[in-house]
Amino acid sequence: MSRLRVPGRRPWWRRTIATTGLLALVATALVGIGTAPAGAASWTPKPAPMTTPWTNQVPVDKPLPEYPRPQLTRPDWANLNGIWDFAVTGRDAGQPASFTDQIRVPFVAESALSGIQRKITENDKLWYKRTFTVPSDWNGRRVELNFGASDWQTTVWVNGTQVGAHKGGYDSFKYDITPQLNGGTNTVVVSVYDPTQTGGQAVGKQRINGVQPHDGGGIFYTAASGIWQTVWLEPVAAAHITRLDMTPNLGDSTLRVKVQGASASGRSARVTVSSGGTVVGTATGTVGSEISVAVPSAHLWTPEDPFLYDVKAELLDGSAVTDSAGSYTGMRSIAVAKVDGVLRPVLNGKFVFQTGTLDQGYWPDGIYTAPTDAALKSDLQAHKDLGFNMVRKHIKVEPQRWFYWADKLGLLVWQDMPAMDTGKSPDSAARTQWESEFHAIIDQHRSSPSLVMWVDQNEGWGQYDQARIASEVKAYDPSRLVNNMSGVNCCGSVDGGNGDVVDNHIYVGPGNTAPTATRAAVLGEFGGLGYKVPGHEWFPGGGFSYEDQPSVSALNNRFVGLLDSIRVGQLPAGLSASVYTEITDVENEANGLLTYDRQVVKVDTARVKAANQALINASRNPAPPVTLPTGQYKSLRVTTPGYTNKYLRHQEALAFTEVVDSGSSALLKSDATWKIVTGLGNSNCYSLESRNYPGEYLRHRDFRVRRDANDGSALFKADATWCAVAGSGGVRLSSANLPGSYLRHIDSEVWLATPGGTHAWDNPATFTEDTTWAVEAPWAP
Repeated sequence: MSRLRVPGRRPWWRRTIATTGLLALVATALVGIGTAPAGAASWTPKPAPMTTPWTNQVPVDKPLPEYPRPQLTRPDWANLNGIWDFAVTGRDAGQPASFTDQIRVPFVAESALSGIQRKITENDKLWYKRTFTVPSDWNGRRVELNFGASDWQTTVWVNGTQVGAHKGGYDSFKYDITPQLNGGTNTVVVSVYDPTQTGGQAVGKQRINGVQPHDGGGIFYTAASGIWQTVWLEPVAAAHITRLDMTPNLGDSTLRVKVQGASASGRSARVTVSSGGTVVGTATGTVGSEISVAVPSAHLWTPEDPFLYDVKAELLDGSAVTDSAGSYTGMRSIAVAKVDGVLRPVLNGKFVFQTGTLDQGYWPDGIYTAPTDAALKSDLQAHKDLGFNMVRKHIKVEPQRWFYWADKLGLLVWQDMPAMDTGKSPDSAARTQWESEFHAIIDQHRSSPSLVMWVDQNEGWGQYDQARIASEVKAYDPSRLVNNMSGVNCCGSVDGGNGDVVDNHIYVGPGNTAPTATRAAVLGEFGGLGYKVPGHEWFPGGGFSYEDQPSVSALNNRFVGLLDSIRVGQLPAGLSASVYTEITDVENEANGLLTYDRQVVKVDTARVKAANQALINASRNPAPPVTLPTGQYKSLRVTTPGYTNKYLRHQEALAFTEVVDSGSSALLKSDATWKIVTGLGNSNCYSLESRNYPGEYLRHRDFRVRRDANDGSALFKADATWCAVAGSGGVRLSSANLPGSYLRHIDSEVWLATPGGTHAWDNPATFTEDTTWAVEAPWAP
């Protein structure tokens, strides 16, 4: 366990990362765009329940000053983040006569960083107000008011005229406010109604709870109501580019681009791809149609080498350029394909195991909004530091800058669509809204190279029409994998039966998830190992996990043991990806690799990174499968130094190890002889039948290993089935129904032992040697 260094001393989250040239132009916004609200000078944030390394680095005015839309950039813009006038009314009330509070946008009203920090219910409506002036050099252009995201039903007025209304908590929206501008000081008013789980909309993990730390909450957390991403103004030409849909095609080394535009029907667009200022390809086509730009000898994007090309799109009126926008892309492909007879996800045509964590994107100071851009990046950097190559963004959609950092740092992203409330069947209006928002989210992030899979639904929460939705998402974005249901084995969820992967949730796991003829096997959630760090708990004493660990050492041993068991057991059996729960603690969930305040890394970074790297390397260079001679009698010899003359035997139905030699009794020799047969519970594994008690097998029961008669039950067959994995100087036998647990001798007794487990027989000393057996000629042929 390590504590992060204090700000100002070059901590790991501030490592210098080279940026593409397109962002250098738009790093910060124009300042002095408006007048501070009355009372803003006295505004202060509320005390955060936990302080992150960035809590006190947030400017009072103009927080999050970075350009918010990295894949469609323009040099002129104005950031409206900062202190706004604020009020809360009843849900059906009109605009209040006075705004008695101030809020720091874009932090939600429930958060400390907003300065409000109050519970918002389905009976409340939020009101925001501020003034702004438009720079004089924007004259002659249209002015758009942009919202990164606002949860949930947002209505906007400029100078008293309603300019638009939007429903959705996770997609961006904008309005052309040019007709409403007055040439001087303008006033924008925003109302937001957010019923959270009491409505029918996508809410993810949000629930209406008290905003101060409290006991309980389980896997659901504080709500995030109102504006929670950057608000900004931007001037555009009358005919302008609105979106770039970019899809790399490695088959012919081209980038396929659709330049979407407003008031640009029939116009042409030119797209230029460059690297380090050198043009590598350019092409021209019609707005809204696919333009193929040659990218010869493409430098491929991978997690190890996340190379990005610069992209420029220009809108043409004849030969004149009337609008231009900057962007970037990564050349990569994602698909599923047979690899050594097993269906696997392949990146750029090659299988690499995807090892990641569940990342829920909550903050104790900002709740849904990271305090700074460095903080937003930091969780992704933590993944890289720990050796992960993937992240599952769990039923929340982050700002577009989060995707930029994933693209830049090199992490494969599984993006969940935020779920509707659990235990409810959504009505037709909720379904229409949810699907519309899902399509908007796909459109906004479809060009990010890091994003490789859409996860439609999770554990049956608000589930409906799983197969249809998966098919429609695949048709809408055929360039990515689709997961119709994460956790098809859990919680009453219904598998649509389609999509590219079959996804199980197994706690603690890793369990067995098998590929099919049409879908690769992934472990969408596992782990949940808990360790509470004193002084770094959201509600001291209230934390929970799926399996508490008594010490940092135990946590490291158990976690690395899980990664190792995936490498030696589940990977060869067909598993292609795993998602550990989770990267950070969240409120009362204490199962993070980091604390909720991001102040402490609980695990040994170097050791975890090495285990992840070993898992990734094993997927690229698979070891040959370990096979045992079925139908033959064999004896299993101990390989632990100092005990290599001992063999596995049964005595009075229990398994032991004992010295066996040529002078041993016939009974001992027979007890130490086993017939290797095809696994009773898994034909890819093995069972060990007693030589002198035919029909009785070596099995585990309550962790103790024994010889029992086959009663024909599924449980017995699973308990008596052992999967062979490679060991130094022998073979290791892993339980078929408790993968990652091994046949082990300790003090002459034989147990089912787990790396990092808490029992006496899980003792880490000589664990690998004690679980490795030499398969030798039988003592009793």
